[in-house]
Amino acid sequence: MAKPPGNLPPGVRGPGGPGRKRVEQRSLPFLLALNRLPRWLVVVVMGALLFLGLIQTGDLAWLGGVLLLIVTAFLFWLLVLAWPVLTGQQRVIRLIVVGGAFGITVLKFMGRF
Repeated sequence: MAKPPGNLPPGVRGPGGPGRKRVEQRSLPFLLALNRLPRWLVVVVMGALLFLGLIQTGDLAWLGGVLLLIVTAFLFWLLVLAWPVLTGQQRVIRLIVVGGAFGITVLKFMGRF
């Protein structure tokens, strides 16, 4: 484990190894593109995908599952990027959110939600 820089709170790790660097490098173009967009646009698009994913029922439940899968993947990606600088409590809360989103996605694909 890398030694955390002095300005991080106790229990928070700094940047990791080569796998972590690879994820960050591959994510950089997407993060730069997101940064060029208006901040409200990302929130509105993700909220719309979440809403549309949740309301799809019947024959279109699979489409709702796909939309929820996009939202879940986005949340997971943000969790992976933020992981080294999160405290233990923040990690648990975000894992619960991503896990809940994934669970709802699976239920939507099964046609039970």
